[in-house]
Amino acid sequence: MPAKSLEQVRNLCMRRGFVFPGSAAYGGVASFWDYGPLGVELLNNVKKAWWQDAVYARDDMDGLDAAVLMSRKVWQHSGHEATFSDPMVDCKKCRSRFRADDLVGAWVSSVRDEDMLTSETWSKHFKAHERVCQAMPEPARSQGVAVMREILAAHEAWWPLGKLFLKFDASGDESAKREMVADSDTVKANQRLKAATDAHHKFITENAVAFTAASFTACEVTCPKCGSNEFTEPRQFNLMFQSHVGPVSAAAGTDEEAAARVYLRPETAQGIFMNFAHVQRSLARKVPFGIAQIGKAFRNEITPGNFIFRTREFEQMEIEFFIKPPQFVAEGEKNDEQWHEEWVQQRYRWWLRYATPPSAGNEDMERIAARFRKRAQAADELAHYAKATTDIEYLFPGALGWGEIEGVANRTDFDLSAHSKDVPEEDLKRLKLEANKDSNEKFDYFDPDAKARYIPWVIEPSAGATRAVLTFLCEAYHEELVKEPTKQEIDQIKSDAAMIRKNAEKKIKDARKDIEAGKEPKHQPDKVEAFLNQLDDVVSRLPASLDEVLLALDHEGAQNLEPVKKFRPPTEKFIEECTRTVLRLHPALAPIKLAVFPLKKNKPEIVELAKSIKQKFQKHFRTVYDDSAGIGRLYRRQDEIGTPFCITVDFESLEDGTVTVRERDSMAQERVAIDELHDYLLPRLEL
Repeated sequence: MPAKSLEQVRNLCMRRGFVFPGSAAYGGVASFWDYGPLGVELLNNVKKAWWQDAVYARDDMDGLDAAVLMSRKVWQHSGHEATFSDPMVDCKKCRSRFRADDLVGAWVSSVRDEDMLTSETWSKHFKAHERVCQAMPEPARSQGVAVMREILAAHEAWWPLGKLFLKFDASGDESAKREMVADSDTVKANQRLKAATDAHHKFITENAVAFTAASFTACEVTCPKCGSNEFTEPRQFNLMFQSHVGPVSAAAGTDEEAAARVYLRPETAQGIFMNFAHVQRSLARKVPFGIAQIGKAFRNEITPGNFIFRTREFEQMEIEFFIKPPQFVAEGEKNDEQWHEEWVQQRYRWWLRYATPPSAGNEDMERIAARFRKRAQAADELAHYAKATTDIEYLFPGALGWGEIEGVANRTDFDLSAHSKDVPEEDLKRLKLEANKDSNEKFDYFDPDAKARYIPWVIEPSAGATRAVLTFLCEAYHEELVKEPTKQEIDQIKSDAAMIRKNAEKKIKDARKDIEAGKEPKHQPDKVEAFLNQLDDVVSRLPASLDEVLLALDHEGAQNLEPVKKFRPPTEKFIEECTRTVLRLHPALAPIKLAVFPLKKNKPEIVELAKSIKQKFQKHFRTVYDDSAGIGRLYRRQDEIGTPFCITVDFESLEDGTVTVRERDSMAQERVAIDELHDYLLPRLEL
């Protein structure tokens, strides 16, 4: 089984040198992370595996590394400066922060789920909507009022039919209901009401930014966390980090300040578009061809979190693959939809390949594949420039659940057209673009086969390198029994759990008394009860659930419970003896490929031979020498960081020139001649 919680992975990363919080000595900076000695190796290996697949394995791809800082005009014409922001509100009671459009969208969906057969309910809700629209600026106000008047009119026309449905439901007359559903007047009434409801949902969601604090109150929008109905005024939250080029001390908003303003790029794609013509001309590339780039991107996220899943500084692995527009595709050539599907399949296979260790059997491979999926975005999810987008998602542990790890978008000719001069009026209208009067170039291409000049379309596979690190860590993380605990040892854990429960139940009782008396409780009873439920579940499944005991003790409801503090250290020691944590990383991704140990560190001949083997292989891949503990503990350390192979040099090695090679996943050991190690290891590591 992979990791059961992100906390397991986070603890491992902090303990073994994968990821550390940034600026920790000064309290850290929210959602900025440093990659330690093992983390940087894993991150580099992920990028290397991607580059190998995306660039070296193809004949139609070139690489690029564009500057992080670009002209402000790039972001103006790409649309980022005007639209790359979110309306943000804070709950006044619990201080939680939310996107205003998310709150409004959830509220509208809940309203649509109300009982359609209650005319009074609908009137109440949509009169509240009308008050919201009256507070909006024009033209949104007039548009909103018209939308709601239509939905009320549609409901009034439909209501007589609704009353008949109620009558048939009460009488159980199913045949009458079927006849009524098939009636043309009923069909028309239903279609009109649905169309009006859809139009209203779309309008409110798109105009969420026009909501005010009073609008939230009037519409009874509530905080998802505490249920409060009081919010701050929405304000725009710019997702781009702003900076300036040159020694600027001008006041914000002045022409001098605006002239020097730049942004840390929120995506790497625009750097590729800026260099499309340079790459195409310098290498005489013919469409279709692609440009790949790995680089830093920065987004001032409102609610970053879930460890390194959503951060403000991250790395992207991105491809812009330039193809012929549909009207220029010849017979036998792939059109944009076929190219899009091909890239979706190729990228999906890449994720499965590197999520699967060589030791996986057929059942393991099926289970791994079940945690990856392809999900086509619905029409209302698509970016305004996209014809289609398919997200590749991974089922992360815990509350995070399914999360996007890569998107493959059909961006049509929007991007190159947005940065081009002299784009025909009909194309500007089709793409909803303004004429670019700042650009000095037209990003078009002369097709020698079609004997025509056109702006290429683009298929964009875009993955997060840092998010890929988290994905592969979660999938590779395993805890497993290596020693069967005795009945006496299991009974001791059960006894400890019973003592913890007895203490916790008293704390719950005391906390509820404090709450009734209006005092601040020392413990949150609901959280303590949730902890006890999880602990009971784990204990009921022992010994199979032994690896989950410490996870249960990490529950927030277990904090400050004295028995938990008392029993945790001996429980940790016992579990460490019975279980092992292993990262079943694909060998190509493993931070360290080979570890070499001397059986006796006080025997110079053994140490010298072990170090010579380490030196022999470190020129091929990351190899380490370690003599800081016993062999068993050294094996456990390397298992925990995903090292595929360990070599032990012993007395027998001095006599016959062989060493013990131990494989990580199976823990199988084999004697191999030192002279044959190169041929033995390289095929198993260079996969």
